[in-house]
Amino acid sequence: MKSIRNLFGIATMALLLMCSVAFAAEKSDSSTEIIPMVNDGTKIVINLANRGLYLFERGEKTRLYPIACGAPYDPTPIGYYKVVEKTVNPTWQDSRDPSSVIPAGPDNPLGYRWIGIGGYYGIHGTNNPSSIGSYASRGCIRMLEKDVEELFDRVAVGTPVEIFYNRIVVEKASDDRVAYYIYPDSYNCQPITVEQVNNWLRGFGVSGFENDEAILNKIKASDGLPTYIAKVYRINLDGKTMTSKAVEKEGMYYLPVQQMANEMGLPIFYDKDNGIVTTSYGTAAVYDFKGILYLNSDDAENVLNVYGGKSGNMTITYHRKN
Repeated sequence: MKSIRNLFGIATMALLLMCSVAFAAEKSDSSTEIIPMVNDGTKIVINLANRGLYLFERGEKTRLYPIACGAPYDPTPIGYYKVVEKTVNPTWQDSRDPSSVIPAGPDNPLGYRWIGIGGYYGIHGTNNPSSIGSYASRGCIRMLEKDVEELFDRVAVGTPVEIFYNRIVVEKASDDRVAYYIYPDSYNCQPITVEQVNNWLRGFGVSGFENDEAILNKIKASDGLPTYIAKVYRINLDGKTMTSKAVEKEGMYYLPVQQMANEMGLPIFYDKDNGIVTTSYGTAAVYDFKGILYLNSDDAENVLNVYGGKSGNMTITYHRKN
């Protein structure tokens, strides 16, 4: 940080905020507000749990940088901030000894770039690159020098900054598979349950495709590594996009048969003992994933009386035959 302060009160308040359900937002007087009235979607998002800084430009995630953040005894405070200043070749001053000043250069712990986000906190370079990926600072965000210089050139004063602590991360991988991560609780303030993970996965349409035992083992491991689950496809039925999704896992395409039948007004009968469904058109095996019945897409024509299939852009399109 530009003028490092190790204040017990600030650290304690930051940790309490981090452990609360709602995130606290930084408030500013409207007369001094510097966030542009028209924002193009550029923002900095920092997850302290996975020690990652994400840059969004025009609403799209374009960069992910590894960082070091506040040590557990001096945590980085969560909340909503903004870039308030940018400095090239900053000077470091020790708050414990104001007479101790380090000018810009190889010995400066701030590196060669400072992006202030309010108070004594900022995003900056470091002369200790081995600390990146750890919890090592007095609350600021450290970056590799090449990374912070790139970020410095891509953000302006007024750019929003969001800082949070979230051990569960669910995202779509480059191959379109949904993956989830669970990170260690380094600040010891965010316990995780199987149901919480299920809720996250449910929002992505894949909760039924990861069993609870596997989720529990993942929580115990908290290794921060990705677990890949499945690909999710939109279903377009007779020109209408359904709320329910199709799922592709290990080469098989699963259709939510009850939801599709309901959309078509087609009566369906489920024989739980034998694991089959029957309509007026035919019978096929089904798979019960946490209470949702799925049909192999190969059986859709005979059971639902539809034709179609994958149509690009992660969509499966079907039309009724009559």
